[in-house]
This record gives sequence, C-alpha cells and structure tokens, in this order.
Amino acid sequence: MLEKIADYIRNNKNILEKEELNPIVHFISTNSFKSPRIFSDVGQDSAAITNDNDMYTLVSTDRIKTSYIEKYPFGAGFSSILVGVDDIYACGGTPLAATIIISFKEQKIGQKMIEGVCEGSNKFKVPIIRGHTNTKEYYELSSTLIGEIKSSDYISAINAQENDNIILAVDFDGQIGRASKLHWDTVTHKSSEEVLYKRTSMNVIAKRHLVNASKDVSNAGIFGTILQLIKYSKVGADINVEKIVIPPKLVERGYDLKTYVQMFLTTSYILTAPEEACQEVLKIFNDHDMSAVVIGRIRNESELNINDGKDSIKVFYLTLY
Repeated sequence: MLEKIADYIRNNKNILEKEELNPIVHFISTNSFKSPRIFSDVGQDSAAITNDNDMYTLVSTDRIKTSYIEKYPFGAGFSSILVGVDDIYACGGTPLAATIIISFKEQKIGQKMIEGVCEGSNKFKVPIIRGHTNTKEYYELSSTLIGEIKSSDYISAINAQENDNIILAVDFDGQIGRASKLHWDTVTHKSSEEVLYKRTSMNVIAKRHLVNASKDVSNAGIFGTILQLIKYSKVGADINVEKIVIPPKLVERGYDLKTYVQMFLTTSYILTAPEEACQEVLKIFNDHDMSAVVIGRIRNESELNINDGKDSIKVFYLTLY
C-alpha cells in the first residue's frame, strides 16, 4: 500500500504541474517590485495587503482549465468562484467580492459559464464587482477574490513549525462530482447557509490563534497540498496514511485510500498546530459538521515521508528556494 501511494504522489500530473511552476514563481518573487504594504504574497493561498485600520485586504487569483470549460462550462463558472472563496477562508478571512475574466467562442458555452459564475456568486454570497469579457476568440476563465481579516488573525500557508501536528479536516457530506470521479462535491446540493457555516470554522480557528499554517485541499489532492505547504514553510512532514479517513459514502462506492488521496476535496483543509491546541481545533471542526483528524507531524528535515504505523517510505526530498 505505501509503495502504491508513494508512486501516485511522485507521478500525479497535478502535483508535477505545480512543481513545474516553481522556477517561474521564484523568478517573479525575486525580480518584481516590492512594497512595504505587502505583508504576504508568494506561497500564500491569499496574499495580504496591510491597511491603516488593523485589517488585511486579502487577494487570491485562479484560472480554470480550458478543457474543463469546454466540457462543463456551468461547472467551470461555479468553480471559478468556489476556488477563490476557499483560498480566502483557508487563511481565516471572509470573502468580500470577486472579479472575473471570461472569454468564449460559442454563445451557448459562454452563457453556461456566466450562469455558473452567478450561481457561485449567490451560493457563497460574493458579489461580482468587475471583469473583462471577450466573446469572439477563445475560452478563458479566471477570477480574483478579495477578502479581509483582522491582521492579528491571519493564518499563513507558509508558517508550519517543527513538531506541529498536521490536521486534515473534510466535509464528509458530499457526492461524487459530475465532471470527474476524483471530485468530491460538498457544495452544489446544499444551501448557502450550510456551506458557509462549515467554512466559518476557519474564522473561529483564526480568531482563537490556534494554528500556525493552513491550506485548502487543491486539485493536487491531500498530498499535493501538503507538499506545497511544507515546501514554502521550508520544513518536512511525516504522514501516517492509516490515519486518513475516507468518507463513508465513498467507501460504499468502492473508493480506497489510493484513489481518495487523488481527489479534489471541496470544503477541506490541511492545518498545522501545536500539540496543545489540536483538541480545540478538532472540536471546532466537529461543531461545524466537519470531520477532522491528526494525520501526521511536521519535521525539520526537508522530506515528505509516509508511514502506516510500522513501515515508512521517503516520497520526496524537497528542493527549497
């Protein structure tokens, strides 16, 4: 089992694609203009800009793949809001508004994209305030989410500390997505109140200053998200795969651990916290109808290791910039 999971992590295309971007991100970070008002930028789910009133303005930007737009234009539009919203919540913030860039060649596909964007806007109660539209050349969809948080409450995505416990929080009340068997959909069949209540768990955790780092689980899955977090935090991690719990609905459908760790899990987070804060974090998630468990520990060595409680395998040695 460990070897199979290790092979998946090493060869997952979504993880490899993110790794390929590292030199680009590093170049931009090194060579672009710097401002003292930028509290955090590269590596964060949401960059933070300082204000004069003890608040940070949060900014997150994402692009939806063209192949997804062409096959599922409504889902693409909805996802363009979802992914940015979860970036804002991952750092403990509250989304305020969104801007979009949308381009399409066929009116029917374009209309579905726009309907999906509006559905996402209403589901997460985020107004669309600006954008750019092209109706003639190609398919493109990207979004920028703007949010805010009290500066002292901001949770970094790159501040994992040695000996922190690693917590995985997941909404178990979901369904397999229509676009892919590797998409765990926990939002489209629920009310705005329900999906937002689960996400406000991150607001509570932020206000209580319980965790050192957090990221929402991306399309690279649980391990892809952990890799991003530890790479930018310049630490390593040991993960006990036996601690990762699969939602019962997926178990009923025959999903095993190897498949589950490949999934894009909406309404899910990876967090790192000191031992003494973990039980309170787990309780907060439980109170917000989320499942949360400790799955590993942050280590000083720049490695990602997985174990089953008996044997251990080194999956990656991390190259740090």
